[in-house]
Order: sequence, then structure tokens, then C-alpha cells
Amino acid sequence: MKDIQEILAIACSVGWGAADILQSYYHGTVKDFDLEVQYKQNEPVTVADVAVSQYILEKLQGSLGNEDFGYISEETYKVQGALSQELVWIIDPLDGTRDFIQKTGEYAVHIALVKEKRPILAVVAVPEAEKLYYAIKGGGAFVETRDSHSERLRQRQSQKIQVSSRENIQDLTVVVSRSHRNERLDYLLEKLPFANQKAIGSVGCKIATIVEQKADVYISLSGKSAPKDWDIAAPELILTEAGGKYTHFDGTPLQYNTGDINQWGAVLASNGQFHEELCQQGEVILGEFDNLTN
Repeated sequence: MKDIQEILAIACSVGWGAADILQSYYHGTVKDFDLEVQYKQNEPVTVADVAVSQYILEKLQGSLGNEDFGYISEETYKVQGALSQELVWIIDPLDGTRDFIQKTGEYAVHIALVKEKRPILAVVAVPEAEKLYYAIKGGGAFVETRDSHSERLRQRQSQKIQVSSRENIQDLTVVVSRSHRNERLDYLLEKLPFANQKAIGSVGCKIATIVEQKADVYISLSGKSAPKDWDIAAPELILTEAGGKYTHFDGTPLQYNTGDINQWGAVLASNGQFHEELCQQGEVILGEFDNLTN
């Protein structure tokens, strides 16, 4: 089997290729293209999602095979138990499909490699920003731009990224979803001491905003549905390797390839400062809300 750096190089190349395909659909350069939108479990799916999923799987499987690796992709996943391979790729070919359709530019590609239920390698490509974020467990997080990509193939140029540092909890900026909102989340955000809110699409774009030091916190609450493994696995490793934290409110780590693709419960991603305090406050506030509404 290839070493982890070789595998990372393959994943980064695939991430850029996937970004190219998505941009060709996004900007309408695909000949005779019609962005057919279908709905699967109330979530939109386009031909771009399917095309990029096929591309990523073909490239990874062609380079790495199926013997040492399992593959879970949003567009091909069927209800099943956890994959038995030690190493499993968890892929979201188009995170932020609603934002892709609505032309906000806030969509991303997520590619994560998971070992024993935890991510060890991650790539998040943000096509409209012309940026690709990557990380290996224990090796820090990095970003490369489109301009530096050709250079990277020769010299592996990149820039290390680090989350923000704020003096006070009141100085934190929280990124929120445009579409996945509910009364419970709104109540929580109203009670927590954040100075500012930013509405951002795709989880990958939200975490990119945090590692770019333009925001500090992201909160996810499962309601009737929950984020899936492919929404979080790659962004989590990018954030934690940049110095941040990504946990359930009770402090337990997220796990992937467990047999249930849903990430249920309250989850907090942050720059790491005040993380435990925010989790504790969040649990109290949600308890208040549940008492008021039951």
C-alpha cells in the first residue's frame, strides 16, 4: 500500500479535478447541460453531484483499489452496516447543493480517509474560492490556491493555517446555515454570547471560514434529520489540525463508519477557545428550551 503522503497527493489531485467538474456545471460550460434537480429524502440532488461522485470514486479506486480501502459516497451510499475495511474513504462530491443551485458560490468537495472511526486524512476543495484545504492527522492543516497548484506538483508549495485567537467569549463570531434552521437552534444562538453571525453555505465552507480566521464557531443541532458522516469527516480534521475543536456538546468525539451515517445530537465546532464553556452553556440552554416546549 502507498504511504500516507502519496495517498494525500492522490486525494488532493482528485479534489482539484472534482472542483473543475463542479465549476463547469456551476458556470454553465457543460454542453447541452440542464441542472436537473431531484430530491432524495428532502435534499436536492443534481447531475453535478452524480457526475462528481462517479469521478472521485473512479479516480480513487483506480489509484488505490478496493482491497485495502472501503468507499462511502453520499450519492452511492445504501443502507448497510459499517464497512469492514480498516481504512474507509468518506466522500461528499458536492456539499452545499442548495447553495450550488442558488448560485451563492458556497459549495465544497469533501474527501476524508477514516481509520478506526476517526479521520486521518482530509481534503476540502472550495471551487469558487479557488482553494483546497488538506490535512493529515498530527501533521497540521494547509491551504493551497489554484495559482499555486501547478507549483505544488513540482515543489509542494502550501501555506499552513491556524484558527483565530480571541480575548473574550463575546468577541466570537458564529457561522450559521441559511437552510438548516429551526426554532431550537435559533433559541440557542439568541442565548449564547456571540457578537456576530455570518450565514454561510456548505459545512466545508463554514469550517474554511473558521480556519481563515473570519469566524470562530459553528453549531449543528439534529432535528428531524442530522448531518451525515460525509458532511463532517473531512472538515473536522481540517479544523482540528488547524488548532480547533469539533465535538458533541458532552465533549465526546465524533465517530464515522459506525453503521449509522447520521451524526445525531448537538455538535460544536470552534477555534478551541471557550469550547468547553460553550458546550456547557449550550446544554443548559437547550434544556431550558426543551422544558419550555414540552
